[in-house]
Amino acid sequence: MGSYRATGEYRRDSRYITTRITADGQDGYPVAPGRYRLVVSRACPWASRAIIVRRLLGLEDVLSMGVCGPTHDQRSWTFDLDPDGRDPVLKIERLQEAYFARFPGYERGITVPAVVEVTTGQVVTNDYAQLTLDLSTEWTRYHRQGAPQLYPEHLREEIDAVNEVVYKDVNNGVYRCGFAGSQDAYDEAFRRLFSRLDWLSERLSSRRYLVGDAITEADVRLFTTLVRFDAVYHGHFKCNLRKLTEMPVLWDYARDLFQTPGFGDTVNFDHIKRHYYEVHKDLNPSGVVPLGPDLSNWQLPHDRAALGGSPFGEGTPPAAPVD
Repeated sequence: MGSYRATGEYRRDSRYITTRITADGQDGYPVAPGRYRLVVSRACPWASRAIIVRRLLGLEDVLSMGVCGPTHDQRSWTFDLDPDGRDPVLKIERLQEAYFARFPGYERGITVPAVVEVTTGQVVTNDYAQLTLDLSTEWTRYHRQGAPQLYPEHLREEIDAVNEVVYKDVNNGVYRCGFAGSQDAYDEAFRRLFSRLDWLSERLSSRRYLVGDAITEADVRLFTTLVRFDAVYHGHFKCNLRKLTEMPVLWDYARDLFQTPGFGDTVNFDHIKRHYYEVHKDLNPSGVVPLGPDLSNWQLPHDRAALGGSPFGEGTPPAAPVD
């Protein structure tokens, strides 16, 4: 979902439904258990953020989750993983139906993650960046005991600053490489991406996590790009200066997070690979999905604990995943 500047630079369409679900219900949608359903795809890095945060905070019992398949057509994600291709709670086959229920003829992208109100079947928000912050700050009444502080008030300014540059150069930077419409646009995006990865390597060489001494929203946002890097972005998006496995600090950091409950246990590499290689027919006309790379190395040991800190701060790990 995006367009191109005259220079060939890929520009993501960032016009999202910005309605918020808040503790005081200021937008007309108050936090309430069972009222909403989080719709995701495990293929999508933006949706994966919400999956991880929901699990880390222990919100599974109050915010149900519907999982779309790894592929979609030009307009909508579909519930092809469910019996009869229909979400068992929302009773719809295509996420598009929830968007149209609130905005008939909705013309922007039908994106995940999206939160849908169960009783009306209407989409509430697809603003993925604000969504995870609100799960941390507005849903606190329903957090599990021992839930981590992913967006602590005293670190928010630093987290926001890190998130901004990581989004521009890394999260969206890989897409700016993959969908570049000219050589100059690709070259510029490529240089910015690997310059930022070098910056992150330097930052993480002396600290276990991006901000503070425990995992935060910043780590969640970087992880979902790093975990897809060798499987997809290195080849499919031409981000091929170095593999993640050839960047020692980031590779250790990514494995540390992958092996932390709530991160790696939400990842489905098959869905990730099928999505990018089957859906992006302009980049991969054959739709052939590569068998590699070998992904068993994500469980190799690392020594990141020697840098100090603890993944959950004073909290505890989440229970085993239930969905």
